[in-house]
Amino acid sequence: MRALIVEDDPRISADVGRALGAAGFLTEFCTDGEDAWFLGDTEDFDLIVLDLGLPKLDGLTVLKRWRENERTMPVLVLTARGAWTERVEGIDAGADDYLPKPFRMEELVARARALVRRSAGRAGPVERVGGLALDTTRMSVAIHDAPVTVTALEYRLLAYLALHRDRPVPPTELLEHLYGDEDAREANALEAVVARLRRKLGPGIIGTRRGFGYYLEGAQE
Repeated sequence: MRALIVEDDPRISADVGRALGAAGFLTEFCTDGEDAWFLGDTEDFDLIVLDLGLPKLDGLTVLKRWRENERTMPVLVLTARGAWTERVEGIDAGADDYLPKPFRMEELVARARALVRRSAGRAGPVERVGGLALDTTRMSVAIHDAPVTVTALEYRLLAYLALHRDRPVPPTELLEHLYGDEDAREANALEAVVARLRRKLGPGIIGTRRGFGYYLEGAQE
């Protein structure tokens, strides 16, 4: 899952990045409103953490412009403590949730996970597709209730396929959400991850629809 953190305070930005990264998100960073507006308007993120007090362009304006352009990604707004008017304006502008500063990273991660689940129409923390179960809180994987050890990258791939279980996911989209803008965005890198997962999970879990992409087989039954 790909998350954009829009925060001009380097300490907060780094702390949020570490917390979301440990929770299975691929994190990218932005420190001003103009860059945030462009990135959110042109690239696909599963979650955006948005501070309202930004240089160049304030967060509320950025959020309004995203929604006016029909960008529907979940947005978690960070606000100053006690600034209830900002929270009301943020919700009215299209924020999906808000978190007043200072906050605990555990709460931010829990809210982030909940927003991603809700955006995909899921309610609980455990994703079940056929014999596969992903616990998004513990970041664990099981096949027919038997635990399977996976890497963080492998978990992100499974989580993204589960999040989009209603369709095959093209390799280019998977690469973007696994690696972001890193140089490793090559088709053979993705094929290697899928091959490792197939060996670990066994047959009947990850399917390929030629010309369309990868999918979780239990979702197609």
